[in-house]
Amino acid sequence: MASPQFAALLQAMNQRHPWESTNQELHNNWEASAKLIPLPADVTTETVDAGGVSAEWVSVPGSDPSRVVLYFHGGGYVIGSVNTHREVVQRLCRASGARALNVDYRLAPDSRFPSAVNDASRGCRWLVAQGIEPAVVVVAGDSAGGGLVMAAMVALRDAGDPLPGAAVALSPWVDLEASGESMMTKAEVDPVIQKPWLLQCAANYLGDADPRSPLASPLYADLTGLPPLLIQVGENETLIDDATRLAERAKIAGVDVTLEVWDEMVHLWHLLAPIVPEGQQAIDRIGEWMRERTLSETTAV
Repeated sequence: MASPQFAALLQAMNQRHPWESTNQELHNNWEASAKLIPLPADVTTETVDAGGVSAEWVSVPGSDPSRVVLYFHGGGYVIGSVNTHREVVQRLCRASGARALNVDYRLAPDSRFPSAVNDASRGCRWLVAQGIEPAVVVVAGDSAGGGLVMAAMVALRDAGDPLPGAAVALSPWVDLEASGESMMTKAEVDPVIQKPWLLQCAANYLGDADPRSPLASPLYADLTGLPPLLIQVGENETLIDDATRLAERAKIAGVDVTLEVWDEMVHLWHLLAPIVPEGQQAIDRIGEWMRERTLSETTAV
């Protein structure tokens, strides 16, 4: 059963319909909300140029500089930033014992597909150029950022570049046609994501590109050879079918995939960690999974 904190917050969320706002309004509200949650005083950030891509290092006391979480924020490829996700990224640093590179990839409609994929791939290559061992890098992201996790790995593999040691996709959006049955069956219980808004975001991002292009919708990509993958999704998400179909395709392709469906949770409950315990519990689980797959590699290198 969900916590009382989550139940109370869900009741408030159900009174709002974010998909009825313009993307500029959503962007402004998200940026403003992020400023209301102060970072712990021990968080350190440093803005960097990651191979031509704006990014920032995030670390906390105890962060192992040799282990990196490469993070791509969500927001339908049209909103979101390092600012909106800095709080959850620092929590991932604490849970995993690593530092993080929080990537501020270009957004649509000013920069359309495949700009975001190119930026994500550049971030991976830049880490390697800095001397970071790929085996101790975990690439992670939420929603559209979860799609970028998959697209970047496919692009890197196809280019012959080294792949990260593991990957984490949180409530991933990997089907830009929004064709999953859960778009309809979960619509009444998801207070965050609805199909019309997703299709609007897809149109802004894709332009004239094919929505089934493997780097736009990694659900249709060949996933052979990708590293171990953790997928977390909420039971009451319209995007749950994206997560379950991705897990199925990854398994068929021979990927070591772990799918976790969290009871009663909605889209990106991880970002609610300052308020609800389930958010921190999910992050703690991610950190545990990351440690299992990178600590041994750190010892080896």
